[in-house]
Amino acid sequence: MKLGTKLIHAGVAPDPSTGAIMTPIFQTSTYVQSAPGVHKGYEYARTQNPTRDALQNALAAIENGTHGISFGSGLAATDAVMKLLSPGDEVIATNDLYGGTYRIFTKVFERYGIRFNFIDMSDARNIEAHITPKTRMIWLETPTNPLLKIIDIAACATIARKSEVILCVDNTFASPYLQNPLDLGADIVLHSATKYLGGHSDVVHGVVIVKNEDLAKQLYFLQNSCGAVPGPQDCFLVLRGIKTLHVRMQRHCENGVVVANFLRNHPRVDKVYWPGFTDHPNHDIAKQQMRGFGGMMSFTLKDDSIESANRILSNTHLFALAESLGGVESLIGHPASMTHASIPRADRIKNGLADSLIRLSVGIEDADDLTEDLAKAIG
Repeated sequence: MKLGTKLIHAGVAPDPSTGAIMTPIFQTSTYVQSAPGVHKGYEYARTQNPTRDALQNALAAIENGTHGISFGSGLAATDAVMKLLSPGDEVIATNDLYGGTYRIFTKVFERYGIRFNFIDMSDARNIEAHITPKTRMIWLETPTNPLLKIIDIAACATIARKSEVILCVDNTFASPYLQNPLDLGADIVLHSATKYLGGHSDVVHGVVIVKNEDLAKQLYFLQNSCGAVPGPQDCFLVLRGIKTLHVRMQRHCENGVVVANFLRNHPRVDKVYWPGFTDHPNHDIAKQQMRGFGGMMSFTLKDDSIESANRILSNTHLFALAESLGGVESLIGHPASMTHASIPRADRIKNGLADSLIRLSVGIEDADDLTEDLAKAIG
């Protein structure tokens, strides 16, 4: 199947009991057994749920994996991946990443003896100098959050295989429509399905996708044993969102081109971070590993002050000031005080995340209306 068809059909089938074309919401906590251990494949809803099974199959299919494992949030998915490790293990992570990921790494798992080394991965060769005998995982986002850096997944995969470490790619910003890390050699793909996969700002969900049987068994064990599972209603909403991912992402990409160029040509805007620009660092890598450049971008002002940024953040009307991203509606945010507030300011500044940086999640509204909204807010 081609991608648009796969997103609608792969991994799901009409309900065998009724013929319902949409997977039913199996809102139950347990399942009746005819005798101890004799059942229809379902025992207890933390362990299995038919709605969740359908979603997990669909997610595996659209990322070209073999196993999808769903969780109650993107951070619950991250938590499960980290539990593959043991005290004393080391992780090399990109230094530009979601603040919640940084927080769970440094405030939770460092307490249990896992060490994290945050480095610039713009040149993947930089990773090799930081690998030690204790390194067990390489963790990256691409495009990164919020500076939209591009990391060469295939190059990272080569380094990971050579060093016999796990490569995990957070693919939230790109979505499976734009990028498939497993095809490029990654071992694990992670999504906050709250974002583009759900697509309508109405569900919180996370997923891990693999194509290694041993990793899948470990992650299913953690899913069941630790219990951070999503409810069937949430699974249904993500299943529904996946069916329109391709048409939504097409519009996100089209609008992204318009808004990014509008910002770059605005006299009061300084830097615009968006991988679609030909002079963006690693633009050629983005062209190779992505099918488009998406609707996520960030920018700074020539008047590089928090006050100027706050005036814009409080004066848009179509761009809603809110956490999150990837919905049909456009969002505007201030990473330093919102999504990345958990990262110490000194570390944010060192990694290029200015206090005045503004992040946009460009939605699927009319692009002219979006640029007019920004024009009025920027002044």
